[in-house]
Amino acid sequence: AFDWLPFASAIAWRIAHFSTSSMCRLAGQSFTGGQDNPRGPHWWSVTAPHVLPFLDEPTRTLLEDELRYQAAHRHAALPRGPIHADLFRDNVLFEDHADGSSRLGGFIDYYFAGCDALLFDLAVCVNDWCIVHSGDHNGRKPGDLIDAEARVFLASYHRVRPLTDSEHAAWPVMLRAAALRFWLSRLYDFHLPRAGEMITPHDPGHFERILHLRRERSDPPWIS
Repeated sequence: AFDWLPFASAIAWRIAHFSTSSMCRLAGQSFTGGQDNPRGPHWWSVTAPHVLPFLDEPTRTLLEDELRYQAAHRHAALPRGPIHADLFRDNVLFEDHADGSSRLGGFIDYYFAGCDALLFDLAVCVNDWCIVHSGDHNGRKPGDLIDAEARVFLASYHRVRPLTDSEHAAWPVMLRAAALRFWLSRLYDFHLPRAGEMITPHDPGHFERILHLRRERSDPPWIS
């Protein structure tokens, strides 16, 4: 039977299995087709004007400032390929066995998949898998990176697809880009729900908080 990854799972266990996702990326490098990330920078630029009228002045200023910042840091030379682009923990399935062991079973929800910097996919994951989700974690608040978890996560990925110096340099920007993408998406869904939409919009404040936190850190955790 397959199940979603429990939020309370031990970090060492979940990250040890997640290196398989890196292998999936490597397998995807032979894919010769292509479609740009449907929620990438172009989508940000055409969507932001629709949500700006709903925002108060400080929130509008934050969004406009981050869009300008990202426009100046495109990182077109980074390794690129097909990415999932929405690989949160609830889009990862694990198979439980009778002996109590588990294995990675698969990924779901490829609706926003496309071609983009491979590092962007990694940033999306770290911004969900390796953060404080509730309460206080050794003085850190919800949305803060848990550095030890992020380093293990990155090291697991690095063993399958070695990360480059240029990706290291781009890492702080990419964590901000990943936060911006989901903040803007949630703002749009919250203020401009589509007719007949059956899904309750997520709270935009979660990724607004994450964006603030990523803007405050110029040295996020990286591989040793």
